[in-house]
Amino acid sequence: MTKDYKNYLDCGLELMNLSQFEQAKENITKSIEMKNDWEISYFYRAVVNQYLKLNDEAILDYTKAIKLNDKMTDAYYNIAKILFDNCKNNDKNQLTKIKQYLKKALELDENFIDALFMLAALEKKLENYDIALNHLDKILSIEPEAINARAFKKLLIQKYIKN
Repeated sequence: MTKDYKNYLDCGLELMNLSQFEQAKENITKSIEMKNDWEISYFYRAVVNQYLKLNDEAILDYTKAIKLNDKMTDAYYNIAKILFDNCKNNDKNQLTKIKQYLKKALELDENFIDALFMLAALEKKLENYDIALNHLDKILSIEPEAINARAFKKLLIQKYIKN
């Protein structure tokens, strides 16, 4: 009985891989009902909710996972991604909140390329072009062949940086 919560999570992950998200969520929820202090189940239910476009539920589950384990780098990043994807009109308050989540993810993993890229995009929205370039340069120092970072840097220099 004590390992059933892991079996439900494993089944949920298998269903997730088969793109059966509703059934995956049911299994992962059963795992949480059996052991509600395990951040992994909350994290994966958040991932399923994110796929299902249940963003508020996803953020709640990511937040719960972080409360149980504040070293969950991907949870910080995924919250930032949800918020960034739904940010309207370059709302500076919202962008500042997103930036805090990205900074926390990067505090835990300074070479988190996706977080650096999103931070560069965020700084571009805030018209902080030099800061955006710094993030892109960091990406390129980690991964010299990062095509998206190279293209984004070129765009910033050509269109936004005043020489």
